[in-house]
Amino acid sequence: MTVTLVPPPAPHVARTARPLDVLGVPGQVNLDYAATAPCARAAADAVAELLPWYASVHRGAGALSRRCTLAYERARQTVGDFLGARADDHVVFTRNTTDALNLLARALPAGTTVVTFGGEHHANLLPWPRGSVRLPVPREPAEAVRALAAALAELRRPGPGGDHRPPVLVAVTGASNVTGERWPVAELARVARRYGARIAVDAAQLAPHAPVDAAALDVDYLAVSGHKLYAPFGAGVLVGRGDWLDAAPPYLAGGGATSHVGAATHDVRWATGPARHEAGTPNLLGAVALAAVCAALVEADRAALHKAEQALLARLRRGVAALPHVVELRTFGPEAPRVGIVSFVVAGRDSADVAAELAGTHDIGVRDGLFCAHPLARRLLDEAAARSGRRDLPPTALRASIGLGSTAEHVDRLLAALAALA
Repeated sequence: MTVTLVPPPAPHVARTARPLDVLGVPGQVNLDYAATAPCARAAADAVAELLPWYASVHRGAGALSRRCTLAYERARQTVGDFLGARADDHVVFTRNTTDALNLLARALPAGTTVVTFGGEHHANLLPWPRGSVRLPVPREPAEAVRALAAALAELRRPGPGGDHRPPVLVAVTGASNVTGERWPVAELARVARRYGARIAVDAAQLAPHAPVDAAALDVDYLAVSGHKLYAPFGAGVLVGRGDWLDAAPPYLAGGGATSHVGAATHDVRWATGPARHEAGTPNLLGAVALAAVCAALVEADRAALHKAEQALLARLRRGVAALPHVVELRTFGPEAPRVGIVSFVVAGRDSADVAAELAGTHDIGVRDGLFCAHPLARRLLDEAAARSGRRDLPPTALRASIGLGSTAEHVDRLLAALAALA
């Protein structure tokens, strides 16, 4: 549907002077941003402003529907610009990163080989077809680049049938949800290009902390979750090359995904573009909330935000290192670049019990478990035991993660509580 009329102005809603302030509950220390970030004021305000107008998208001629359709498509443009979408890319709204990567997995051409690393979140391990290649977890970023080059060289070696080149997709995280360590995405993309492969990046953990630009990184697909990007209204996005997406059957079959449905059972022509994979009533509020946060981050001083977060992260890691009964988990060296995530174990204490005590006694929220990255987390727990020489480490870990609403007081409260556990 083409929107040609400008809808009436929205009712006035007072705006905060600080759109990247986050909502929270006084007294509660939220150090679980990596699971779900709190709601930014920009997202809450955008939803509150649109709610009186809430109506159907792409399916109505009334003023409310026209305003909502315009808001939804503007949100698509804003999110696409924020993530560096190119002119021929599609920006498809999904539920979250997991949904976005499952959509991409459904759209792969027949015979595609997917290459991943063992350090991925389950969302970037489980959707891929049988026959995918899973490379070992590297000990340093440069080792990841070398391992990918070797794997792609082997996959591209001519077989008995000659130089047949089936599609290859490299799927890698931008930043680990277990350790926060950043992966060498640009270098991995250059290797993929050298061997004629495409690359998809799980940017769920990277995008809230650093600019992510598909064009600048030269990656083919990006997947992002709104609920990790301060817009917890159930929206995610897949940004990337339109050819595979337009050639694939719709992710969902239904209204909005078609350009024609005839009387015969299979007389269907599917739409092209994002609509092909967005059947049904879209998540308007989620899209608008995500776009509002993206717009606020574009206007913000990202360098200053990064500097402040890195100072808090260093404070947290120094404090953890000073506790003799606490051991940090890491994949790469201790100085590897990372976002605001620290995972650790408390020797001699069950991680679930520690998390419960932090919550019940100290009003501190952290995550415990294996963080939906079981192969990596188990490997890092074994490595932590070997590195520390301790035999009393638990089989699961704890994770503290920080973001826009985190303060030095929050970090210090956690460190004091961990010290009291000794």
